[in-house]
Amino acid sequence: MAHAHDERTGEPTERSELPTDERLAFVDEYPSAARITRLCFGVSFGALLVGALLGIVQALHRTNVFRGVIESSDYYSVLTGHGVLLALFFTIFFLSGAFTWGTTRSLGRDLPNPRFSMAWFGLQLGGAVAVATAIFGGFVGEIPFEADVLYTFYAPLQAHPLFYAGLAAWLVGTWLAGADWIRSYLRWRSDNPGERVPLQTFMVLTTMLMWYVSTVGVAVEVLVFLLPLSLGLIDAVDPLLTRTLFWYFGHPVVYFWLMPAYFAWYTILPKLAGGRLFSDPLARVVFVLFLILSTPVGFHHQYADPGIAEGFKFVAMTNTMFLLLPSFLTAFTVVASMEYGARRRGGNGYFGWMKALPWANPAFAGMALAGLMFAAGGFSGIVNAGMNINSLVHNTLWVPGHFHLTVGTASALTMMAVSYWLYPQVTGKRLQLYGLAQVQPYVWFIGMALMSNAMHRAGLAGVPRRTAEPQYDQFTFEAALGSIPEMRLQIAVGGTLLTLGAVLFAAVMLATWFADRGRGRLRVDSHLPEPVSGPEDAPRVLDNFKLWTAVAVVLVAIAYGFPVFSMVADGPFDPAAPPVPVGVVDAAIGLLPG
Repeated sequence: MAHAHDERTGEPTERSELPTDERLAFVDEYPSAARITRLCFGVSFGALLVGALLGIVQALHRTNVFRGVIESSDYYSVLTGHGVLLALFFTIFFLSGAFTWGTTRSLGRDLPNPRFSMAWFGLQLGGAVAVATAIFGGFVGEIPFEADVLYTFYAPLQAHPLFYAGLAAWLVGTWLAGADWIRSYLRWRSDNPGERVPLQTFMVLTTMLMWYVSTVGVAVEVLVFLLPLSLGLIDAVDPLLTRTLFWYFGHPVVYFWLMPAYFAWYTILPKLAGGRLFSDPLARVVFVLFLILSTPVGFHHQYADPGIAEGFKFVAMTNTMFLLLPSFLTAFTVVASMEYGARRRGGNGYFGWMKALPWANPAFAGMALAGLMFAAGGFSGIVNAGMNINSLVHNTLWVPGHFHLTVGTASALTMMAVSYWLYPQVTGKRLQLYGLAQVQPYVWFIGMALMSNAMHRAGLAGVPRRTAEPQYDQFTFEAALGSIPEMRLQIAVGGTLLTLGAVLFAAVMLATWFADRGRGRLRVDSHLPEPVSGPEDAPRVLDNFKLWTAVAVVLVAIAYGFPVFSMVADGPFDPAAPPVPVGVVDAAIGLLPG
């Protein structure tokens, strides 16, 4: 019996016109890639569910709605688990699966060596398990593990060596995954000289090049400083240097979360809307801009830090503002693609065409709502990036309100929505519990709307972040709009809805996982219609990965070269290093009369 979600969308094509019983799933054509994708998705979804459960504990505790689950002293274990499981493992394992699918599909060839692919997956998984063990050991006093260092792990906070060793193994696993996709591309290139790089593979390669450039900082931080410190091999480190190395990686990783969302918005969303991507060249420009601009911006997380000259913070702010350009280009291209599809479906009018979009399709609805929420997150990000107005919201609840819009919705909701479309293809099974899947994106959207708007307003009232109990004696926060109790209630209700959304998603995925294989009955496939403006309209220089990588490295050297040199010259293993560059002070003293 046909289901509502079996309805086809997108351009009629030779492949999608095949009779249903003759149509093959992705898993039938590329079994090795489908297996890796399924495994990565499985770990990603598990991290999402556990991280979401930690989130509701956290939300209810700090809003003082219910504090019977944990002691306040355990709050930071919960906070660390919530951040690391969701920000690093849910997102990056999903990316590893989606990029394996995208590279294989767009190049039309399975993984070159399934054993190598299993090796990088195993390394990522082993590292993630070690990290999670260190974090959850903090709840058990008899176990000598502890890692209450939050997602932003830098000195002077210190975790058990298992935490850092696990991070290192996981990071190497991601590097090897990138090498796997690059090897697939190079083999394709040798067989197809002169051909334009398929768009999905282009997106995967630019994202991974960005990852290689940006993870150098965190690799040095963990292997040279934090792991030796936790093992007792060194006595101390310079906190400013480790903070700088972390944020060198800490902001680019935001784009590593977002790139899978962009990957889906550009290549899958137009098909689900019933149309085609508006412009392939604009998509390539956007990914090149992210490659060259996303790394030299980390100092905008350190506006309040001493020891970094204001000029370099200004450079970081300028680069951050330039990053608005690819986001605006994306908004234009994706919305134009959706409108094109809606008008093909009979939509008309200035805004009436939106009613013709398939809002009952959970894959489409989730991605579209995620994009809408990302626009709001972009505006709050502009506030964070400004050197002057950043001081108004620094270390307040505004900041997690911002990244719950970007990471918690733009990335997370898109990833869940893509799964409704992609997961049947890598399993060969019809999506189960479809009614729950249709409701889930709206539950998530409403929950995040409540929670994030209350967080932003609470931040403007000065409510701090990173504390278990922001209710202080003889001190009250003054809200510019609404009241503090109302904001706390919204955060608690929103967090509850978000947890419900995560549980609904997990139920759909689990039911599909355990369902019988319905080979030959799938009505979805991996076919993506050609863009309105194709790769032949894009300048070939965009495909020059060596050039753009070189530009990215030069910009990093300009932004970070002198400040990092000054920190190292001050003494990288000296926690009492002067708070301003010694060379600058010495030069200034030398200019003083007498």
